[in-house]
Amino acid sequence: MTRHLRNDGHRVNEKRIRRLMRLLPIYQKPNTSRPAWGHKTYPYLLRELPVERPNQVWRLDITPLPVRRGARHGLEPVTAHASLYLMAIMDWHTRKVPSWRISNILE
Repeated sequence: MTRHLRNDGHRVNEKRIRRLMRLLPIYQKPNTSRPAWGHKTYPYLLRELPVERPNQVWRLDITPLPVRRGARHGLEPVTAHASLYLMAIMDWHTRKVPSWRISNILE
């Protein structure tokens, strides 16, 4: 966060940003794009496939949506976090989302 603010031209102190992020319901999202050590990685099977028509390739995405649980208004620290999960199916050719769901469990 400090780096982004400094790139935008703001003069900020890293300790102040940490303190504000602790007080406000702001926290850093986990980097789920980087594989964890020891986990098996799978090859990308669609690399050479040209997507030329609808219904040829579908994509499924599950995104956690962080929400505050038990927080009050003001600058009080928020200790309990919950997540909702957004599941969306998308057609790669048309970029349309024919189906999506929001749930509080991953089932």
